[in-house]
Amino acid sequence: MADPTLDTDSEDEIPAGWEERVTLDGEVYYANHSTEKTQWEHPTTGKRKSVKGELPYGWERKIREDGVVFYVDHINQKTTYTDPRLAFAEEVSKKELKQKFDGNSSALQILNGRDLSGKYAIVTGGNSGIGFETVRSLAFHGAHVVMACRNMDAARQCRDQILEERPKVKIEIMKIDLASLKSVQEFAEQYKNKSWPLHLLILNAAVFGQSYTQTEDGIELTFQVNHLSHFYLTKLLWTVLMNSAPARVIVVSSESHRSANLDICNLNEEKLSPSAKQYWDMQAYNLSKLCNVLFSLHLNNLLSKYGVVSNSLHPGNIMYTNLQRNWWFYRLLFYVARPFTKSMQQGAATTIYCASAPELQSNGGMYFNNCCRCPPSSAGCDDELAKALWDISERMLSKRIGRPI
Repeated sequence: MADPTLDTDSEDEIPAGWEERVTLDGEVYYANHSTEKTQWEHPTTGKRKSVKGELPYGWERKIREDGVVFYVDHINQKTTYTDPRLAFAEEVSKKELKQKFDGNSSALQILNGRDLSGKYAIVTGGNSGIGFETVRSLAFHGAHVVMACRNMDAARQCRDQILEERPKVKIEIMKIDLASLKSVQEFAEQYKNKSWPLHLLILNAAVFGQSYTQTEDGIELTFQVNHLSHFYLTKLLWTVLMNSAPARVIVVSSESHRSANLDICNLNEEKLSPSAKQYWDMQAYNLSKLCNVLFSLHLNNLLSKYGVVSNSLHPGNIMYTNLQRNWWFYRLLFYVARPFTKSMQQGAATTIYCASAPELQSNGGMYFNNCCRCPPSSAGCDDELAKALWDISERMLSKRIGRPI
């Protein structure tokens, strides 16, 4: 008598409660309807698969306003949520990330020989330090780069400096003040009105060493600039990213995220946006950098299935940028350390690696230092904490803008 549990003639048969799906860039993943989680490996065999090539003749892929992907068979007048190429998926070996560059590599070395023509990028805080070198490196290799900056005069000077070196580069300047949610919304609306795609969203801007300041939105400045406004910007450009897939979100964090004291028990709005009595500038910065890592982790969980991956990174230790400008002691410390730290080109290298490395096209949810994947803090890889931070960030935004986000 046949074993009733063996009701399939293929080891690749999907178990009950699972569904096989395909990302926009052809990576096969598996959704468990009971746990509402997804994974890259086949739930039975552990294999990874992908589909290649164009859609069959007569088929078209579309994306609804809510981000759901569906496929239209114009010949047979049918619509389905299943990629028609899935029947021809092929097994692929698990990708290993081999280190090609290190802390001595520069951004331009990483892009050597690369052509980024047709790629559109936004870089927040692109008018100084690492952000400037990120803009410069991408533009030198053909990308259409938008410098998202608060100080427009400084942005124009930086753009002109780059144009003097390479007159034919494509650089746009657009104003954004991350201390104002209204400004973030206006920036996103202006970008969407241009009908440009968005292949690289590089969240680079940050403040450090700030005395206690509350923004016009009633939020502590460091938390809003370094995390919440970048979170809001990404949400506003969500559909643009998905429609541009494959795309990447790069979040510039810091090794200082390891010093943050945040867990599922003490996560609340008062912890994230403290009062003046509870505020310490270094603690606020460390906390915001952990938020960067957690944001990138959960963002990747949500968007990787649509061909948008996200990674976070540490650019380098106490480099002499404008970050330390708010207190003389920090300026002195950074100045003394300057001969022993990275150049701005080296500081931008890990950002550029995460933005351009072919091996990261379908790999996200990771943290990088010196162009190499490394483990973040235990809190930084806590999926439950990442989801909780996401939820409270949405609530904080909804409260300020008067509608669900």
